[in-house]
Amino acid sequence: MPDRWRPALSEAWRALWVSRVAIWLSALGAIALWGTSPRASAFDPGAVTRPYGALGNALVAPMGRWDSVWYLAIADGGYPATDARRPAFFPLYPWLVRVVGTVTGSPLIAGALLSTACFAAALVVLHRLAELELGPEAARWTVWALALFPMSFFFSAVYAEALFLLLSVAAVYAARTGRWAWAGALGGLAAGTRSAGLVLVVALGLLWWQQRDRRASQLAWLALVPAAQAAFCVLLALRGADALAPFHAQALWFRSFAGPFAGLLDGAVAAADGVRQLIHGPGPPVYFTPAGGDPLRVARFNLMLFAFALLAIGALVGALRRLRPAYGAYAIAAITLPLSYPVAPQPLMSLPRFEAVLFPLFMWAGWWLARGGRARRALVLGSSAVLLAAFSAQFATWHWVA
Repeated sequence: MPDRWRPALSEAWRALWVSRVAIWLSALGAIALWGTSPRASAFDPGAVTRPYGALGNALVAPMGRWDSVWYLAIADGGYPATDARRPAFFPLYPWLVRVVGTVTGSPLIAGALLSTACFAAALVVLHRLAELELGPEAARWTVWALALFPMSFFFSAVYAEALFLLLSVAAVYAARTGRWAWAGALGGLAAGTRSAGLVLVVALGLLWWQQRDRRASQLAWLALVPAAQAAFCVLLALRGADALAPFHAQALWFRSFAGPFAGLLDGAVAAADGVRQLIHGPGPPVYFTPAGGDPLRVARFNLMLFAFALLAIGALVGALRRLRPAYGAYAIAAITLPLSYPVAPQPLMSLPRFEAVLFPLFMWAGWWLARGGRARRALVLGSSAVLLAAFSAQFATWHWVA
């Protein structure tokens, strides 16, 4: 291994295991104290996330919850034309789960191992990218800021977040170091992992434009990014499904276009209504949200989501000021998607999970932490670790988080 990669590997390894141990301990403790929510049977009627008995299910609790059921279903049965909701989940991750599952004998274990391995690799590459742009000290704290982010438990669960993070960071690192064929190929794989992968062309295109030696042959590789999503649509059409199902499926998940960044305004209104309910008493029950029907729980949830939105805005401003324009432009384009397709009555639904893969925000956070003293780092990372443990406990006990 080249010496320049050794600091990245060492720091990523420490951050990975400190954060994963914190997740598992908090999850196991929560299950021991409170058990799991009865909602598990409604959202996982086939028990695909809990097939091992009481002890085994407790041990794998942080691995599979909520959308994990969909990824495991796709890994097992693909995209039947009769199910219009599955195409919202892009194919690369569940296909890899199926492949690894033939070795492990368990798709659930395969997904967790795949996600954790991808997250480890993503931390290594992110360290190298941050070191290239911001220096070694900022790179170190970038890795820790992401590993201890309150929603980083998704990176070791059966979710596509870790794979997408790895592919998107690697694509940008390849472009930044002049490897355009790799940038296009990795960007294409990212676009085959999540719909948001398409906006990687923003970062890659700007990095191409800003280099001195611009060649059309380099730019041509970036066509692999939209081509990957087009291939998924063609595959669905060949199977008798709607070719545009990955995009039409959003309506089935209660997302609809409300205008650019309209969700941010709706989220502010929902947060203000949450404050009113907490002060003056609850409103009518809400029955169709993953957070449940308790209006006070929904109110607190909306407040939490809006707080994450404000943190993202602050980090985005910092990224725009400190990093190359390509990073800030990519972050804006990526966060525009969830903020333009709100979910009523929780407009910012899943926003913290979407933020977790926006690596330019964590690069700026690493730079900001590096410029501060030990007190700043202890306060910020300590608070983040506490929230990570708390959210991991909720996730493991089948309470909706993001």
